[in-house]
Amino acid sequence: RHRQIEPVVTTLVTLPPLHQPARSRCCTKTETLSKMSTSETTVEPSFCAPLPNVHVSTHPVLHDKISILRSSSTTPASFRSVLRDITFHLGYEATATLTTRPIALTVPVGHDHIECKGKKLNERVALIPILRSGLGMTDPMLELIPKAEVHHIGMYRQNLMPVQYYNRLPRKCESDIAFVVDPLIATAQTLVSVVAMLKKWGVPKIHVISVIASKPGLEEFLKSHPDVLVTVGHVDDELRDDGTIIPGLGDAGDRLFGTPMLDDDEALLHPSKRKRSDA
Repeated sequence: RHRQIEPVVTTLVTLPPLHQPARSRCCTKTETLSKMSTSETTVEPSFCAPLPNVHVSTHPVLHDKISILRSSSTTPASFRSVLRDITFHLGYEATATLTTRPIALTVPVGHDHIECKGKKLNERVALIPILRSGLGMTDPMLELIPKAEVHHIGMYRQNLMPVQYYNRLPRKCESDIAFVVDPLIATAQTLVSVVAMLKKWGVPKIHVISVIASKPGLEEFLKSHPDVLVTVGHVDDELRDDGTIIPGLGDAGDRLFGTPMLDDDEALLHPSKRKRSDA
């Protein structure tokens, strides 16, 4: 048996020189990928300079998922799932601003329990989803912070101006920080109004979490509320006159729930009173 193994060992010893060109080719591919990566960074939006209190994520996995979210071939079911994943990521980044306090606890070790010190969140957190698209970001945020309270605010746009139709803020504010969740920041008029409500409500700190923001909308928001923190996955440069982000991701609410788009004039009409689609 030993005599049969020896030739095999000898053959293996001679293999590295044969594989040397392959390693060279790998190095070439790596250099090519590096060049591709460098070229890709040059086509990112011109919004690169950091603004006060704004964090734009640069995580590659997040950008991969945002591309899936943008795609017109993404079904409502996949849209909900990917938005959930994105919210988890943005939520972890945004909640890094929270603080903790030490607590005593025990850890099971065999049949015994060992005492040690742990940490617990200090702040009482409120989640503020802006209806209806903000609902898609609520459950993943609740999984991150299970004890958070949820207060819904419903807004719709009429002639690009925000109109409130629902508000479940309690009369007395007992929260230390409010996380406002909405997938898009377009003109930011809706967000400006919601944050103004929260300040009047009395919450000490406000943090906005969004997937995509327009550069003009984000700048407009910061003019009105420069003290509010914003965590966003990506910033698009273009905002059309009708308030549409380009490229954006379409109507987040319609894509989230699989509903057809309606004209603004018909948004509040009963389905039986709306114009019939030719489709």
